[in-house]
Amino acid sequence: MKNTFKTAFVVSGIALILNVPSVYADDDAQEIAAITNEFGLITLDQAKAKALAAKPGVVTDADLDDRDFGKGWDYEFEIVDADGREWEVDIDAKTGAVGKVRRDWF
Repeated sequence: MKNTFKTAFVVSGIALILNVPSVYADDDAQEIAAITNEFGLITLDQAKAKALAAKPGVVTDADLDDRDFGKGWDYEFEIVDADGREWEVDIDAKTGAVGKVRRDWF
């Protein structure tokens, strides 16, 4: 299931960047909403606001990942700052706590 989320989000993220409609977008939103409701997680919009507060810029991609072997869920955001540098910001999907903020070198 994790690979399905990543594949769908990557396709949706690329479609968003290129302004092309994604056939996965509605399914992804429904699947994330279902997981969010089922496990009592913060919403994607709430997590996005926390990520942008930690590292201002433009979100280019977002993933909802399960941590190693059922230890919880994290939102991972890719953000491009005003200088064009790419960053990854992790948000704990249960608590909303900011996790790692790291420069994406690739």
